[in-house]
Amino acid sequence: MRNRFDLAIFDLDGTLLDSLEDIAHAANQVLLEIGLKARPIADFQTLVGDGVRVLFQRALPESIENEALGTRCMELFERFYEGTWHNRSKPYKGIAEILNSLESAGVALAVLSNKPDSFTQKCVSYFFPENRFQAVLGHSPRFPRKPEPASALWIAESAGVSSDRVAYVGDTNTDMKTAVSAGFFAMGVTWGFRTERELIDSGADAVYSTPSELLVAITGRNPL
Repeated sequence: MRNRFDLAIFDLDGTLLDSLEDIAHAANQVLLEIGLKARPIADFQTLVGDGVRVLFQRALPESIENEALGTRCMELFERFYEGTWHNRSKPYKGIAEILNSLESAGVALAVLSNKPDSFTQKCVSYFFPENRFQAVLGHSPRFPRKPEPASALWIAESAGVSSDRVAYVGDTNTDMKTAVSAGFFAMGVTWGFRTERELIDSGADAVYSTPSELLVAITGRNPL
């Protein structure tokens, strides 16, 4: 039996990886370094998702946010995150199992993140060493950040899969907008950083609350 989709592209943070604490820790180190107060971890659920620069555009007071300070915050973040990216982060429960099951079923896998590409590569290699991904892309000058669809379309083209055979899985409005713009089936997940309402309002074709539901949706059949 043919799978419902031939390629599943996953967002990383909040979708495959529960990484909020490590991101928040590094970002708070930056805020303290520039003389501001640290923020509660929960705040970062809405600060992350669109890359490091946007994270600090959201985190900094409007009265001091500017291009030069944004660049400095990005540089500091990369320095601090280098020491924290794998301290508390871990795959969400059930993720390793569905990745293995998707591979066994013949579904190609890919990761597309707005996290800096160097950290995206490290996280995927470290946390998912057993899986073979068709592509792993983080943010770099090569492509504009999501929700611009160029990187997502490149992954599908490189894998030789038409847009109607691609499932795009993510936890934020940015992910759903990316999927819609690329013509992929937009699969929202609620175990990450944002709400079901945000996903639906941003164009999700379907929303799932567990990895096992996601597995069934991508393959189109219940596991034996």
